[in-house]
Amino acid sequence: MSNSKPMPLETAISAPFWQSLKDGVVRIQHCQDCQGWVFYPRNHCSHCLSDQLEWTEVSGEATLYSFTIARVPTMSEFESDKPQVLAVVKLKEGVQINTTIVGLDESQITVGMALKPVFEQVDAEGTTLLQFTGKEADFDRLEYKNPLADLAKNDQGQVQISIDNSAAVSALPSFGFTPWSNEITVDQTLINDFAKLSGDDYWLHTDPERAKKESPFGSTIAHGALVQVLQSRFDLALPYEITGFKTMVNYGSDRLRFPAPVPVGSNLHARSRVKSALNTHKGLQLTLEVTTHVVGNERPSVINELVILYR
Repeated sequence: MSNSKPMPLETAISAPFWQSLKDGVVRIQHCQDCQGWVFYPRNHCSHCLSDQLEWTEVSGEATLYSFTIARVPTMSEFESDKPQVLAVVKLKEGVQINTTIVGLDESQITVGMALKPVFEQVDAEGTTLLQFTGKEADFDRLEYKNPLADLAKNDQGQVQISIDNSAAVSALPSFGFTPWSNEITVDQTLINDFAKLSGDDYWLHTDPERAKKESPFGSTIAHGALVQVLQSRFDLALPYEITGFKTMVNYGSDRLRFPAPVPVGSNLHARSRVKSALNTHKGLQLTLEVTTHVVGNERPSVINELVILYR
C-alpha cells in the first residue's frame, strides 16, 4: 500500500486514535460518566452525551460481525489488493469498526469468528492502518517496504524511477513537498509585457496611478495567468527522475486556483509535490501540485495541479 491510495483524514478529534496505531496499540474513547465505549471518535458520548471522554487502550480483540468480498477494485488504486475483504468487526467493548480482513483464505472467513488487530504501516512517515486477521494468526504487523530505497540515483541525486516500476511509481507521493525554489520578482514591466501579449490590459494590472487610488490592494497586481506561467521559471528540486518513456506531454490541470493576489514588486517562490501517480491505458499519469507563494505569505497565490503524461 502507498500514499497514492486515499488515506484517512486525521482531525483534532481523531488524532489520538491514529497515533495509537502508530504506537502499535488500539485506543478508543471511554466515557467517564456512563462508562460507555465510543467509536468513531467524537466530542460527546454517543450514549449519554457527556463530554468526559478519555482515550483508553484496549486489546483490539474482536469478532467478525459482517463482511463482503470485493472482486472488482473499489477504486483503481486498489487494483493490486483485489479481492478485498471488506468487513465490520465488533470489538470486545461492543463498538463496531469498518475495516479489512487480511492474511486469511476466503474459506477461512466466517461471521462470528474471533479476530485480532493487525497494524499496517503504509508509508515512510509511519502512517498506520488498523486491519484484522484470525485470532490464531502468527503476525500482528505488516511492515512498510519502501520501493524507492534500493533504486539508483542520477548525478543530481534524484531517484531514477522507470514508468514500468509500478511499486516505485505509486510511492512517488511519499516524497512530500520540495524545498522552496529560486525567487522571481514581479515588476510592472513584466506585468505590462504580459498584458500586451494576452490582451488583458485591465487597469487593475496596468494603471499604477488608478490602482493606487481605487484598488483594494493599493497597487497593481499581477494577472493570475501570468503567475501561473511563471512556474516554468522556477527551479524545483524534484527528488526523482522518471525514466523509460518516449514522450512527455503536459496534459492540462486537474485544479487551478488563484487564492491570493500578487502585488507589483512581490518576490515569488514555489514548491511542488507529487499528488498522485497512476499507470493508465494512456501511460503514466502524474499529477504534480505546484504552489506559488509571495515570499513570506503562507497562503499560496497559485495552486496548480499539473497533469503530466509519460508514454
